[in-house]
Amino acid sequence: MKFEHSALFKAVQSSGLFPDSKTFADALPKVSWQHAMQTYEQNPVADLATFVAAHFDFAQSPELAPLPDFNDVRAYIEHLWSCLARDAQTQGQGSLLPLPAPYIVPGGRFNEIYYWDSYFTALGLMDSGRHSQVAAMLDNFISLIMTFGHVPNGNRSYYLSRSQPPVTALMAGLLWPHQQHDLSWVRKVCDALEREYAFWMTGAALLGEQHVAARRVVRMPCGALLNRYWDDEAEPRPESYKEDVEAAAKLAPAERAGFYREIRAACESGWDFSSRWLACADDLRSIHTTSRIPIDLNALLVMLEQQLSRCYSALGEPQQALRYVQLAKQRTEAIERYCWHEENGWYHDYNFVSGTSTSVQSLAATTMLFAGLTSASQAERMATRLANKFLQAGGLVTTLTTSAQQWDSPNGWAPLQWFGVSGLLRYGFDELAHTIMRRWINMVEMDFARHGCLLEKYNVCDLHARAGGGEYLVQQGFGWTNGVTQRFYTLLGE
Repeated sequence: MKFEHSALFKAVQSSGLFPDSKTFADALPKVSWQHAMQTYEQNPVADLATFVAAHFDFAQSPELAPLPDFNDVRAYIEHLWSCLARDAQTQGQGSLLPLPAPYIVPGGRFNEIYYWDSYFTALGLMDSGRHSQVAAMLDNFISLIMTFGHVPNGNRSYYLSRSQPPVTALMAGLLWPHQQHDLSWVRKVCDALEREYAFWMTGAALLGEQHVAARRVVRMPCGALLNRYWDDEAEPRPESYKEDVEAAAKLAPAERAGFYREIRAACESGWDFSSRWLACADDLRSIHTTSRIPIDLNALLVMLEQQLSRCYSALGEPQQALRYVQLAKQRTEAIERYCWHEENGWYHDYNFVSGTSTSVQSLAATTMLFAGLTSASQAERMATRLANKFLQAGGLVTTLTTSAQQWDSPNGWAPLQWFGVSGLLRYGFDELAHTIMRRWINMVEMDFARHGCLLEKYNVCDLHARAGGGEYLVQQGFGWTNGVTQRFYTLLGE
């Protein structure tokens, strides 16, 4: 039996013993999970706190320990890399999956790797001259793909049923200039990317006019294949068990499994949670992630297809290289057909069930600029909308929808700043890109002066207010904020 299915796990999580459900999901058994489960089942106890203390330990977060006083954000970031570093493990501990190479965690409650976080963290590591750490992170991704068929949401056993936005190809791209002539490395990367691509496309062969979706792949009315977010399980998330069960209790019993899958799919998106997935922005029970064709996922899959083509060209396999060029072209054309909103001059997610564009305008659209997949005229219209609608005092706001969800206005997130800035630079909108970077850095430095740390997200609309929303307190550390902020300092020549 999985630990998260045990009577002990459900009892502890339902009790509210820990304010954050993830705490117990990440607990380290002093003997073993099996021993703790059996002991509890033989003699269930009322005093769960004493039982847990006797049978479990909890990992520390070195980045939260007192640090030297830093007056400079760059010095703080450089110091924090070692605090966020974790050693390789040959064996898992508790729910933690082993990894063959050292890695960087985001920080705070996130004491494991997170898939898409790692790419943005790597930007700063590269700029700090820590190329070997980026190579180690890529090795870990390759190991996870070759072991499980995909990179899980994070290296926890309870994350194995889902992934996150696929960035292994982007990680390989960071190292490509240094490694492309090492054909053994190219082959290793290529094999892993092939397997990851197969994960996202599993079920494609089963699709037809009567059966249009299977797991993460969707057959569009024109016959093209696009992708969605998904999760193979339809149960409460172990890391948010109490919250999920309480939310589902307000639904009819027949609707609960579907609700669990939808929120899990949103977690695979990394945007957990956002009006992108909700019929009613402030009601999580209205979530319908799996009916959406997400802009960002499909743009990143084009980049995965392009990286596979690049690998096969380097390996002297032109037919395979051409195949992925054609797949990338077909996907790009389908994104244009279903997601470009001519009136708004913006890309929207597409609801393939209703056959309509969603109404939410979000920074997910900037992945099309980031990937270089738009025309010059489209890029110009998008730049105008970014400047007139999304640009705020502290950078780019996540969506134009204000809600209680953390991936909506008024919050801004480092990864989305990077997609936007990188895309604008790619199309020659340097002045706007520099404005965004400068506003982001000014906000980060202002907040750092007050609190002495970097955070996972910021309120970019009101620089004197903390970011809110979400299922947990704002976390400090913070991997992707450090990485993107470091990259902005580099691009600005500071």
